[in-house]
Amino acid sequence: MILEKTSYLVLGLMSGTSLDGVDLALCEFNFKGKFRTFEIAEATTLPYNSTLSKKLKECINYDDKELALLDIEVGEFFSEVINSFLAGRENLPQLIASHGHTVFHRPEEGLTLQIGNGEVMAEKTGITVVNDFRSQDVLLGGQGAPLVPVGDRDLFYAYDFCLNLGGFANISYNDSDSSERIACDISACNMAFNHLSQKLGQPYDSNGLLARGGDIDSELLDQLNNLNYYKLPAPKSLGKEWFVDQFLPILESSELNIFDKLATTTEHIAMQIAKFINVARQAESKLLITGGGAYNSFLIERIRNTCDISMILPRNEIIEYKEALIFAYLGILRIRNEVNVLSSVTGAREDSSSGVIHCKN
Repeated sequence: MILEKTSYLVLGLMSGTSLDGVDLALCEFNFKGKFRTFEIAEATTLPYNSTLSKKLKECINYDDKELALLDIEVGEFFSEVINSFLAGRENLPQLIASHGHTVFHRPEEGLTLQIGNGEVMAEKTGITVVNDFRSQDVLLGGQGAPLVPVGDRDLFYAYDFCLNLGGFANISYNDSDSSERIACDISACNMAFNHLSQKLGQPYDSNGLLARGGDIDSELLDQLNNLNYYKLPAPKSLGKEWFVDQFLPILESSELNIFDKLATTTEHIAMQIAKFINVARQAESKLLITGGGAYNSFLIERIRNTCDISMILPRNEIIEYKEALIFAYLGILRIRNEVNVLSSVTGAREDSSSGVIHCKN
């Protein structure tokens, strides 16, 4: 049985808020000894087709029936890309762990929804699937996010802070006083950069070159820094709704050119990251940076300018596939009935082993 094993081959699947595509990471884990080790055997990112991408951008406004149908459609798409990715491979994964694609995330209302139907995926791939990692924590009064800190703690223990620069920027670290893992979403990140870059006909700001060509505007910077979310204590988390309702109106109401907006947004994100790190860091602390924003050299420069800490950019496969890797790990913990969501991170009443298990009928 998979429960009794000490080594695992698991496929992690991640679909981020930036809609860049589906990250697939085939990962090997070893549970022998004190430390749990891993290797990424193979990984890739497969883009959404234009029709599905459009639906995922608009689905926050769908009714229940439309969402149910899209859930199945996304599950079928995930199955297709998985079967294509695994075609011809002798050793198939024992498990698929899927984050799914987030439609909305409103934990304060007890709501979170990630689509990509697990039953469909299990049936069409013939492999056991674990998905829906957030719902149980929300039912326990938690934020249902972030979920990666367990993986940060167990797999990336060599680093004091783990910062991911995806659609949103989020951070995870061990509190020196309580020894508990602390984590939260910090601010918008690539979601903001992509929105602004697309107004210039670019899908994203490659290397931060567009932002580098702008000037930082103190008035816009103050408006962004004064958003109420930044005054809230952790645990806290962000969703696309917050970006659309709170962050975006400030950018849109500004009469600055796009280059200045990008430069100011970059400085804003760096400042918000520094607020966490400069308070919590110890002497000789190490910061691991992953996610697509790690390739934004201008953002990295501004973070380096605001944070007094040793910054490490790992090899590309970790930068790009760390979240898919960690969801693969969370899937194993769920199958083993071990804790994979920390109440110290989410604010839930208790730790949990979260995720829904789907087996082929």
